[in-house]
Amino acid sequence: MSKIRVLIADDHALVREGIAALLKLYDDIEVVGEASDGIEAIERTSKIRPDIVLMDIGMPKLGGLEATVEVRKSCPDIKVIVLTQYDDREYISRFLKAGVSGYLLKKAVGSQLVNAIRAVNNGEFYLFSSIASEVVAGYIGKDRPAGEGDIYEKLSDREKQVLKLIAEGYSHKEIANCLNISIKTAIAHRTNISEKLNINSRTALIKFAISKGIIKLES
Repeated sequence: MSKIRVLIADDHALVREGIAALLKLYDDIEVVGEASDGIEAIERTSKIRPDIVLMDIGMPKLGGLEATVEVRKSCPDIKVIVLTQYDDREYISRFLKAGVSGYLLKKAVGSQLVNAIRAVNNGEFYLFSSIASEVVAGYIGKDRPAGEGDIYEKLSDREKQVLKLIAEGYSHKEIANCLNISIKTAIAHRTNISEKLNINSRTALIKFAISKGIIKLES
């Protein structure tokens, strides 16, 4: 029987090593690669072609959400399980829209992670118990008033990537290098973002990114 091939994307080396050590205890799972940020996650997923990517959210450069969107577009056959400390309803909603196959909190025990990997590999959908409750509450409670949209969703996938990098403090040149685009294109995306959000200063963009959970302030 072939093993389930897993790639671990997390910016903390100790976390990656811990997960890898855990998964090596199971004969049906094989860790085939690691990534320390969203850019690496996209590149290594495309190159290695794992069955499943374990995706953290709060990574430098591109975060887990931006990387997931790109992976789902370029490698739709590869499944993504979010493995994070964040249980914010906003995050959950966006990742579900991005097409993830599972959402698991890092406080889960090892057996839950293994069960999630096996379930997703078999075509099932896996949600951590408290996350499932949040999803149900979101559908039943209808948090937003009818007709009220999310201004963040006005942005294209590429503009969301650029916004994340701007909020992280990257220059236009650094953004261009990260995303393999020209500086002129990076500036154009910044202009489009400002126009769509009606936000002109970098400080205001950072505040917007924090309010939307695009970046997190470490406590």
